[in-house]
Amino acid sequence: MAHEIRQDMRLSQQLVMSPQLQLAIKLLQLSRLELEELVIEELENNPVLEEEAGAGEGGEISVSKREEREVDWEAYLENCYERPLGRSFAEESEEYSLEATLTKKPTLSEHLMWQLHLSPFTPEETLVGEFIIGNIDEDGYLRFGEDSGDETAYLKSITQEIANAVGINEDIVESTIRKIQQFDPVGVCSRTVRECLLIQVKFLGCDDPTVEEIINHHLNHFEKKNYKAVAAALKIPIDKVLDAVKFIVGLNPRPGSAYGQSEATVIIPDIFIHKIGGDYVVLLNENGLPKLRVSSYYRTLISQNGRGSAETKAYVQEKLRAAKWLIQSIQQRQRTIYKVTLSILKFQRDFFDSGTCYLKPLILRDVAEDIGMHESTVSRVTTNKYAHTPHGIFELKYFFSAGVNRDDGTGVASKSIMEKLKNICEIEDANKPLSDQKIADLLRKSGINIARRTVTKYRETMGILSASGRKKLF
Repeated sequence: MAHEIRQDMRLSQQLVMSPQLQLAIKLLQLSRLELEELVIEELENNPVLEEEAGAGEGGEISVSKREEREVDWEAYLENCYERPLGRSFAEESEEYSLEATLTKKPTLSEHLMWQLHLSPFTPEETLVGEFIIGNIDEDGYLRFGEDSGDETAYLKSITQEIANAVGINEDIVESTIRKIQQFDPVGVCSRTVRECLLIQVKFLGCDDPTVEEIINHHLNHFEKKNYKAVAAALKIPIDKVLDAVKFIVGLNPRPGSAYGQSEATVIIPDIFIHKIGGDYVVLLNENGLPKLRVSSYYRTLISQNGRGSAETKAYVQEKLRAAKWLIQSIQQRQRTIYKVTLSILKFQRDFFDSGTCYLKPLILRDVAEDIGMHESTVSRVTTNKYAHTPHGIFELKYFFSAGVNRDDGTGVASKSIMEKLKNICEIEDANKPLSDQKIADLLRKSGINIARRTVTKYRETMGILSASGRKKLF
């Protein structure tokens, strides 16, 4: 087949996103913290941008504060030994705050290492101990591979693997494991749940043979709260089994959990929704966000066609354009968040008046049509954005939920149903907890017609145990 070169014309349409549109979309999906970081970065990189501030008064105040804080070193040296240790917080100051004195909570690994280096271990034991502590998980367990069901073989395989890794005798490895298991928290470095519980039983000095018998041979019945089967297997009264169960329940099967918890994250809301009188007011949270403006110096430089090469002028023009785009995009972002919040407030008015149980079904399309925007825009706006409401702080995504129809034809959100289910489980008789079918019957009486399997799905989503798991015998 002969090859030939020819020209032809084709007409097509395609969406081309301008840099300004790309920036606006990027800012929409940023969280508040990410936006602050981006603004600070732009202030550092773009000389045309500057932060609005009271230049005259700010300068005078800073100078006066500096003068007030001039230190009289002679007087300080004379009286330094008369002052109490530590810092006095009697006078409030923005520069020094109590939060700045908070220290980081030690991790489980750091806590164990500290005890290891304070203990009279030999150099070989210290080497093994450091390797073991480095392989303890956040629950406090020393796990290697998978437990095949033979606990004795599993424990021996862990010892052998550590011995091969550090090149030290298995007896020294096993001895080191036993010593670390006596560290705080008690039961740490256990290889199985059974070993962890038995270590704690021995540490607490419990001499009840029923406790050890249940832990050694009847943990499966214990987990299912099948105490009658335990009593039948041990041929003892049920009351004696319940006494042993009370003791076992007080043990900690996850000794490292106290150190594995992540620190609380502080959420700064983007929107405040306040109820004033009988109406609600929506306020944007502008605190912490630098107020930007274009530098008057560079604006004048451009308008007066001042000196400089063509390359310099092009650079300033580019930075000026980028600064204006950023300022406009931030303002557009704030306006969009405000519009979406007002629309959510209109659709979910019952929630703001009465609480979570009155949350209605709402989808992105409803809000998008209400404010005249695309669903993808609403999705970006509601991601990682938080609103402070009379009932707490909620992510804007929280107000969107599928639902079911009541018997009267009105809709109810799935989150509202889950809240009702949670309330039912909280007020039920702990000695006779309700089954999923009975909970479904109660919800049906209130007009919410859902199946038993739906109740099960919602219950498991919230981490609520089944009726047998919620039952309390003592």
